[in-house]
Order: sequence, then structure tokens, then C-alpha cells
Amino acid sequence: MTKVLFVCHGNICRSPMAEYVMKELVREAGRETEFDIASAAATAEEIGNPVHPPARQELARHGIDCSGKRARLLRREDYDRYDLLIGMDRENLRDMRRICGGDPEGKLCLLLDFTDRPGSVADPWYTGDFQATWRDVEAGCRGLLARLAPVPPGV
Repeated sequence: MTKVLFVCHGNICRSPMAEYVMKELVREAGRETEFDIASAAATAEEIGNPVHPPARQELARHGIDCSGKRARLLRREDYDRYDLLIGMDRENLRDMRRICGGDPEGKLCLLLDFTDRPGSVADPWYTGDFQATWRDVEAGCRGLLARLAPVPPGV
């Protein structure tokens, strides 16, 4: 089983969007049993809060339900539990390295590294543009799934 943890600043916008988009893509591919997918925050300020309403609405526009999700903090032990810890931007990556005590196994990366346009996932907290975030997250998750679970030949 491949275990993936998405991380953003507060775990109320980008990382839960990535968590639920990835879960949906895996479900559509019929590969749910092959993955354990979750998300967490790099900072403590939003811990316990639900997904930010505009992020929840953007997911719902695409038929994805994230009800019940609450922000949780990234913990050092997550490094051992997950195969990949995927940040949304370089600041997240810096925080992830600090919390995890480095990256000795090369598990930390950025979501858009799995696309043809590496960089940061658009941060809707400042722009209000949740559609741009959706586009980045969807592209990153599709690229990630293609890398982790390529479709077998003849399927």
C-alpha cells in the first residue's frame, strides 16, 4: 500500500483539496485498496477547523464531498508512516523538513513536481481564486497517480 500525506500551511484549503481529489482519482481508477491518503498542516493555527467553505464548495462543484475533515498538525512520526509527504509550496517544504527532522529518505516533495510545470500550488487564501487552486491540485494529483500507479498495458 502506498501512503501519501499532503501538507499545506493550515490544512483547510490546498492540502485537503489534494487529499480528496486524490482519493476521488484513486476511486475512479478502482485502486482504493492500494492507497492510504491523508492531509495535514505545517502550522498549528487552524488545527481542528473544518475545510474552508470556499475550498469545500470548489470540491462540491466537482462532485467531491469532504465533510468531516478537520485540520490536523503534521507530526514527526508521519515521516515514518507515509511513503510520500507532499507540500504545496516551498514554505511548506521548509516547515515539513523542520518538523520531520530533515528528509533522509527523500520522501518530501512538491505536488506540482508531478506535472510539466513544477512550482507552487496557487494559494487561494490570499487570492480567493479556488478554481486556480483546483486546476493545480487536479493536475498534480493526476501526475502523481500516473507516477505511482500507471495503468497496466492492455487496460
